[in-house]
Amino acid sequence: MDDINQLREAVRNSPDNLPLRKFLANALMKSERYEEAEVEYKDALRLAPDSTDLKVGLAEAFQGQKKTGVGLVLIEELVNRPQPPARAWLVYAKLLLQSQQAEEAKEAYENAIVLDENLRDNYLESEINLRMKAPSEPEKIKLRASGAEAGEDIRDGIDIERPKVSFDDVGGMDKVKEEVRMKIIHPLKHPEIYKAYGKKIGGGILLYGPPGCGKTHLARATAGEVASNFIAVGISDILDMYIGQSERNLHAIFQKARSLKPCVLFFDEVDALGASRSDMRHSAGRNVINQFLAELDGVEYDNEGVLILAATNAPWHLDSAFRRPGRFDRIIFVPPPDGAAREAILRIKLKGKPLGDINYSRLIKKTDGFSGADLEAVIDLAIESKLEEAMRKGAPSPLETSDLENAAKKHRATTKEWFSTAKNYALFANEAGIYDEILHYLKIK
Repeated sequence: MDDINQLREAVRNSPDNLPLRKFLANALMKSERYEEAEVEYKDALRLAPDSTDLKVGLAEAFQGQKKTGVGLVLIEELVNRPQPPARAWLVYAKLLLQSQQAEEAKEAYENAIVLDENLRDNYLESEINLRMKAPSEPEKIKLRASGAEAGEDIRDGIDIERPKVSFDDVGGMDKVKEEVRMKIIHPLKHPEIYKAYGKKIGGGILLYGPPGCGKTHLARATAGEVASNFIAVGISDILDMYIGQSERNLHAIFQKARSLKPCVLFFDEVDALGASRSDMRHSAGRNVINQFLAELDGVEYDNEGVLILAATNAPWHLDSAFRRPGRFDRIIFVPPPDGAAREAILRIKLKGKPLGDINYSRLIKKTDGFSGADLEAVIDLAIESKLEEAMRKGAPSPLETSDLENAAKKHRATTKEWFSTAKNYALFANEAGIYDEILHYLKIK
């Protein structure tokens, strides 16, 4: 425990030290602190986005938390590359076993051992052999929620919210808000006008952009704006190791939303759930996508009044079928907050803290391109420096503009890494003009 705390302190003092960050992430994995390790691996990947070792470590952290679906998406990209490392095959084997694919897990494990005999894992071998010999258990394919008894309806465990936030609580993003109004809010408030033109009330919007820029907050505010129910769906709410269970979970969630009209149904990290089927080696993932598309189409069930929002940091990994009319037919770019939005975020995050005379205009200039999450990190860094001073003096002192400026110098905007990737897609894989807004934002077009 003391060693990890010392490592954390060292990382705080040297945030761009990649070997140090990697060492901390590996230490957390050894201590089975998988959730914390996930955070550290992601931070390290911001410094080295092409590092195979870090991606393997992140996939193993997902496996430790039973985030099987997103772990498989990440690790399959690595093992499909030329000459993947042996450890990637080992992590792949663990994830495949976790998703009840014992034969594929055995093959992946054998690949790992061929490349590196030192990776032999007796426990994993016995688990693979046990699963391959075990008879099928149809009773396990009943509808179940996490931690629920077999046969219990997952709909009983779905969290329903009635958000109190509205667009007034979302700083900036005026263009994004207007598009959401046209697609979702106006149809609900003026149904007679839309019905006169034969327009259904419902449909889907895909929000994409750099991480930490308020996509989830905007979705929640959309529900608050129309006083509707809100269901936030994570990948772990859907993906299940038992055959056919993920599709049942997805159907149950849609059915719950249909029973609560009007309802905003929000899917976070939808690219992990709806990754391109052409990139998938296993039918299980393709079946989930097919189920998702069928639910969006509302062929067997009426989706009118169900407002579907989804967020992704990587829209280019999403299966193209999701962008057909009637599904996610409106794709909206959510950029980093502009100056006015950054000031609003800083004021909200600094509320209740001891403050001096803060010059927000100076801070806005120093934080160009920062996401909301970046601004929160800047405030945390400034507070940490003040805590050291307070401990020496024995009393807290107020945060000043200079403290926040110094913290901003130490923190690099995480959006820059995203834009470096997004620019390539916008320039070279943008035949339909989907990513033109990225080029406009970067002032390339």
